[in-house]
Amino acid sequence: MYPHQQERLDAALEASGADALVVTSAADVAYLTGFWSFSRGVYPADVAAVYSRAGTALVIPTIDAPALAAGEGAADHVACHGRFFVNLAERADAHARRAAQLAAEPAETAADALARVLEALGLRGARIGMDDGARPGTAAIAARLSRFRLTPAAGAVARARAVKGPYEIDCLAQALRIAEESIHAVLGELKAGTTEREAVDLYERAAAARGATPYATIIAFGANAALPAAPAGERALRPGDLVRFDLGCVFKGYRGDVARMAILGEPDVRAQRAYDAVEAGVQAALDTIRPGVDGGAVFEAAVAAVRDAGLPAFQRHHVGHGIGLEPSEAPWLRPGGETLEAGMVLRAETPYYELGAFGVNVKETVLVTRGGATVVNRSHRGLVMLD
Repeated sequence: MYPHQQERLDAALEASGADALVVTSAADVAYLTGFWSFSRGVYPADVAAVYSRAGTALVIPTIDAPALAAGEGAADHVACHGRFFVNLAERADAHARRAAQLAAEPAETAADALARVLEALGLRGARIGMDDGARPGTAAIAARLSRFRLTPAAGAVARARAVKGPYEIDCLAQALRIAEESIHAVLGELKAGTTEREAVDLYERAAAARGATPYATIIAFGANAALPAAPAGERALRPGDLVRFDLGCVFKGYRGDVARMAILGEPDVRAQRAYDAVEAGVQAALDTIRPGVDGGAVFEAAVAAVRDAGLPAFQRHHVGHGIGLEPSEAPWLRPGGETLEAGMVLRAETPYYELGAFGVNVKETVLVTRGGATVVNRSHRGLVMLD
């Protein structure tokens, strides 16, 4: 854990009045321990992490013990729950032996495992802030942790995560760089007849070749670009089609997310007006972002700019949010949104979807600095004309 994270988490303890915080969301667990549970994506599994000034702890299903021992995740105390049988090779290394030891001594339930690690941290009788009481089971926790004082602390770690440290900012910048370079690789191959599915495959192979994992890849042509969540299909690129790139990738757990636009040929007046209006909205958001401004002010500036630039009926529920271990996280750029602080990394956007015609989106990632906002993107934001 980096000093920045420890400072943020100590502040979260202070604000919540707790001696320890228990979290269960995948991103919060990774923030505290560096561990991502693969098994959790296959079937429901109770995973939790604990932060206290006395140290960290991790609760995992026993099936995850080998991956934890072999990977980069770490905690001062680890407890497994549930039976899962593994065999140990005669010449197994230290990681394998550690995994076998954890698998051989599981608690019966996740609540039992959580009690075990809280005891190991010396927190008997302490005030435990439950960041998400719904997992691993409110009733089970209340019954099993009667010797601890449980208190709600919803969102405590998410708020700590909102301001990024130098390592996090670098990982986010690297993820964004890979996503943008991979878009460029696709642009070099796009031509009439290329299908959406082929374009998505080009992007995902390019991102993987650069050491990142692609996710939620949208490359949509023509009328399909108006589908906000557009699955890749067999539509072939045709002259006059707008191309919407709306995609991301993961680098060392951190997300890069970008939207760019291209067109095969020349845009008509309506498409160009929509693009110009969307870009004006994004620029207005960037011009408004600075410490002390709340998300609602950014929202109002962005929406007003889109309307003034040619889309007078434009409506949105938000114009962006934080990005980090999750593709969308606090703070939110919307009415009632949180006050911005230096060190936050935000993704700004003002997408426009005209069903049956076209869709336009531009996303910029910015670092909030003391003087305003620094754009992290390196790629050209304009509408790319394809030959």
